[in-house]
Parts: sequence; structure tokens; C-alpha cells
Amino acid sequence: MLGAHSPILSHHTLAMWLTLRRLPGVGGRTQRGLLEHFGSLENIFSASRGQLDEVLAGKSVAITAILDGPQTQSLQQEFDWLGQTGHHLLTWTDSDYPPLLREIPDPPLVLYVIGHREVLSHQQIAIVGSRNPSPTGRENAQAFARSLAGAGLTITSGLALGVDGAAHRGALAAGGQTIAVTGTGLDRVYPARHRDLAHEIVEHGALISEFPLGTPPLPENFPIRNRIICGLSLGTLVVEAALQSGSLITARLATEQGREVFAIPGSIHSPQARGCHALIRQGAKLVETAQDVLEELGPLANVKRYLVPEKEATPTSLNPPMTALLKQIGHDPVSIDALIERSGLTADAVSSMLLQMELSGLVASCPGGKVQRIS
Repeated sequence: MLGAHSPILSHHTLAMWLTLRRLPGVGGRTQRGLLEHFGSLENIFSASRGQLDEVLAGKSVAITAILDGPQTQSLQQEFDWLGQTGHHLLTWTDSDYPPLLREIPDPPLVLYVIGHREVLSHQQIAIVGSRNPSPTGRENAQAFARSLAGAGLTITSGLALGVDGAAHRGALAAGGQTIAVTGTGLDRVYPARHRDLAHEIVEHGALISEFPLGTPPLPENFPIRNRIICGLSLGTLVVEAALQSGSLITARLATEQGREVFAIPGSIHSPQARGCHALIRQGAKLVETAQDVLEELGPLANVKRYLVPEKEATPTSLNPPMTALLKQIGHDPVSIDALIERSGLTADAVSSMLLQMELSGLVASCPGGKVQRIS
């Protein structure tokens, strides 16, 4: 059984919300300004042209849309969607609108939700990063999410490939809750390969979007949705990010919202670490363990403050030559030629050992024919 049901709203009331959300040429601030000025949704749609002009300052197209009233017939797709089990429309005036999200400069007027809407008000940590992470970056995202979810935090991310997907999976692996904020309408899953993951998230959290049904994956929508990812959360953890990346936009928005920003340092040779290093220079908290995050959040997070350290797996099945080669690999990506030179072994011997270590989950292949050790 899914979580708390939406308030029972008539088609007419839903149509008013959806019409207000879609007023042409009018942004979220003005939409909320209309609500504050008139006191209720009904008062907006019963106001005169002159009264509306006081707030909309000559936006004649938007004023006409309000005066024409909600066009219920054109919203049948939305009504059908909202009639399905676990589908909700969370509105600005609902008592369970997430309190942290209310505090950001431009909160969404409405949110489409699939799943357990109550998790949106739970204590959350955002985990974001590269769509093309290194093997270590992917592992870090999943491990941090697993530990933080185990401590009681809900993991919030964007359902993208790479770090986002790893963070959602880490939360699910811990038996925790996770929220995916999408940049499309909720009648589609993007990327498509995360369809099964999206279904799992619905069972143990929620998919949410401010974009109307039918909205395709437009590039400009993803930076817009990032303010919701960090706006829902006590803090944002950046796992890996290049200098020009959407994750740095999320971190900047989190800072502007007065939220904590955390960054995991990486190799000085890795382009995917440079964004995190830039954030650390700008004042982000350098973290090496999930415990660092919990200690920094302190009393903000009503969750477990101390974690039980996980025992590090030891490669007991390796013979001495393979153990020696593993030490030569280190944690930075390294080429096969460099390993041959470092170890003094033949190319065939190195390739054979690397295959065995990869099958054992000790190393992973990287772009450019390199390999990297996995902790």
C-alpha cells in the first residue's frame, strides 16, 4: 500500500491549480504572488480584469487565461493520471508541502508525485555527481548512500546515469528511502534504462517533478530541477564532477539556499575530481566518510550520529604475485603498459591477473584502456 493519499480535490479545483501553474508568461514567483494577494485559488479565478491587472501588470494573455476559467476538458490526461494509485498532485497550500522546500527562493507551486508523498518531508541528503563517473566514483556514491540511508536519512538525487543512479541504488540496498527528482513529466522515465530503478524507487520512496505530463527531456529543464534536489535536502554531497557540470550548479544553488555542501576529494590527475576540488577551495566540507557528513549536519539531522564501521574486504584469494600487482595499481587509473613496466611481468601475465581481479570485483576498467583499483 502506498503512502498518504492526496487531499480529495474536485476536477475543478485540480484544473484551477494546473491552469495557474501554466499561465503563459508568468513564473512561479508571480503565481505565488497571486495566491498571496487574493488569499485563495477561488478568489483568483473570480477576480475582475482590473483586480488581476494590479498583480499581473498588463500581462493580458495571462489575465485572459484566468478570466476564461479552467478548461477542464483539456486536462483530461492529467485527471486520468492522477486517478491512478499512488499518483498525487502536491500543491503549495497542502499541509504536507515539504517545509525545507518552502524556504528556497523559487519553490514550485505544484509537484507531481508517484509513490509515498510523505517522504518529501523526511530528513534528506542530496547526492549528485558525474553521469560518467570513474569506478571509484560510482562505488563511493553507492557506499555513501548506503551508509547515510542506514543512518536514517532519505537519499535524494536526479535519476540520471552515473552517480545519481548509484546513489539511489545504495539507498535501496540499505533498505532505506530515496527520492528521484526528474527533469521530465512523470509519464515518462528518462533515461529509459532506469525504468526498473524508477519502479523500485516508487516502492521505497517517490518520483517527483514540477513539469507537466508530456514534458520531454529538454536540456534546459535539468538545471531548473536541480534547485528542488538541494531544496528538499539538509545538505548536498558532490561525489565527482568536472569543472563544467550540472552538479556544480546544484552545489551553488545549495549554498544560495543556506544549505550545507560536501565534496569528496579525488585524484589530482582526474578531470572528474576537479569540480569537487574547486568546491572545497570555495568552502565546501571535505568528506572522506559518511560519518564526516553526519558530524557536520549535527543537530540538523534527527538521525543516527555515529555509524558502525564496515569491515574492509580483504582479497584473501589472491596469490602473492597478484597481491603484488594489486599494490602496483593503486587508486588512480593506470595503463596496462605502466603496470607491465612497474611489475616487471609479461603482458600476458598482467592481462590474466587483471581479468581475475576484475571478476573478483577488485579492479575495474576505465576509459582509455586503463584500470583502477576498487576499495
